[in-house]
Amino acid sequence: MEERAPLLAGIHYAPGWRTILANRIGTSWPQRPVNGPYDAIVVGSGIGGLGAAAILARRRGLRVLVLERHYTAGGFTHTFERDGFEWDVGVHYVGGGTGRGGAVGRLFDYVTDGQLRWAPMPDVYDRIVIGDREFDLVAGEQRFVDGLAAAFPSERKGIAAYVTQVKACARSAGPYFASRVLPPWVASLLGGAMRRGFLHHARRTTGEVIASHVRDPVLRAVLAGQYGDYGLPPSLSSFGNHALVAHHYLNGAAYPVGGSSRIAATLLPVVEGAGGHVAVAADVEQVVVEDGRVAGVRIAGGQVVRAPIVVSDAGWALTVGRLVPPEWRERFPSLSGIGPSPAHLSLYVGVRGTASELGLSGTNLWLYPDADPDGSFARFARDPETPFPVVFLSFPSAKDPTFLDRFPGKTTLEAVTMGPYAPFARWEGTRWGHRGPEYEEMKERLRARLLAIVEARLPAIRGRVEIAELSTPLSTRTFAAHPHGEVYGLEATPRRFEARLPVRAPLPGLFLTGADAATSGLAGALSGAVLCASAILKENTFAAILKETK
Repeated sequence: MEERAPLLAGIHYAPGWRTILANRIGTSWPQRPVNGPYDAIVVGSGIGGLGAAAILARRRGLRVLVLERHYTAGGFTHTFERDGFEWDVGVHYVGGGTGRGGAVGRLFDYVTDGQLRWAPMPDVYDRIVIGDREFDLVAGEQRFVDGLAAAFPSERKGIAAYVTQVKACARSAGPYFASRVLPPWVASLLGGAMRRGFLHHARRTTGEVIASHVRDPVLRAVLAGQYGDYGLPPSLSSFGNHALVAHHYLNGAAYPVGGSSRIAATLLPVVEGAGGHVAVAADVEQVVVEDGRVAGVRIAGGQVVRAPIVVSDAGWALTVGRLVPPEWRERFPSLSGIGPSPAHLSLYVGVRGTASELGLSGTNLWLYPDADPDGSFARFARDPETPFPVVFLSFPSAKDPTFLDRFPGKTTLEAVTMGPYAPFARWEGTRWGHRGPEYEEMKERLRARLLAIVEARLPAIRGRVEIAELSTPLSTRTFAAHPHGEVYGLEATPRRFEARLPVRAPLPGLFLTGADAATSGLAGALSGAVLCASAILKENTFAAILKETK
């Protein structure tokens, strides 16, 4: 991830990067001017940014310019290649009835104009491994309960009660998030009542709620076993965020056919079909304000592109701390007590042989050293030389039915762990690929440790590994501009959901999208796009899309 730049056909590079790219990849690349004016400008091309742009294009025919600082569009949905292998960098599975006519699938159908297809994952979409014990999370609410109750017979009633509370929390989330798009005067009248139901759940930690239903410490760890999907262990995370993730997968999961890069590839024509444009290697320095409202953005190098609406997919902290002019920042709600989500390490492994030959399926594996996720997380945060708190294994080559057609005889997998940014902070002023021998030595130790865990769990791959490349939190900082390498934006604590973070910013014409506008993950970021479009278009965009995609 840090060594060479992948190419994505069809993406247009912004002026000023032709020479850099030509020097790196030995070719020139077509440029298209980003001169405005446009109806709207979106900063960032993650699913929150591209999703908002596509909705504005389809709902109102708006000409939207999307500006991406990375050399590839798509944010954490993009893929990259090394030596004949391909990996995704952030999309490992999607739930919510995707591909089965569910709400998430219909939203994706809308923003991609029906061009994105999904492959269902196995019924056992996640396998939680606690020490040497394995527990399957099975698609279907009753099968989920029955499967865990078979392993913990005395806890059946508590497991069912936990699932009931997960569903109740998910039902209460709609009004809570809708309150974020209301005009301030309406929010002051109705917002409290709209938020109350969800906050009843979200003010408690995941650990507190799970412990109120089940007694067995191993079962508690299993029920919290997907915490890597939002980044915080049970004692720190909001049950509201946990419940939305757990509910999202209750009926199973799916993976994009053709790999996760197909998400951006199918969104781009929708944006450009309405006269919009997606430009990469275009770093936005600041929002331009004239006469008390948004007038456009200034790109690195000084160019100003004009539009009456600016949408930020850069995250709340970066939007307020960098994009908003200093004289406007005090008008934004304080984030006191809310930090960034943890960072992560990702090991990208390429193996000779097919997934079926190696006995690998599409089921994700969550590997925990013991039944104390909070203790393991805290120890690793203090000392990265201690055991990893969790290792998540994902197998894109086993999930995508087209993988072998594109990469015959190959298998890829990713090993991901959550971790602190602090050990890497001393190199944050260095350039990727030029961080020095001490950094490379630390990176190699972490790479070797992760690979040893992978090979111990998957002995069939020993002697077949052709590449094992590690990305660190500095990769996220470099390419996504997340200051602390955070992978999920704002941390998923109860305090985060108690804060009133508006989608309609207190700077007229500026709107927020993506995960920080809603919640973590791909579906959360797309929900943020829907909320953003609702605020701009002054309509219930979610209801309108569901009606149109019946």
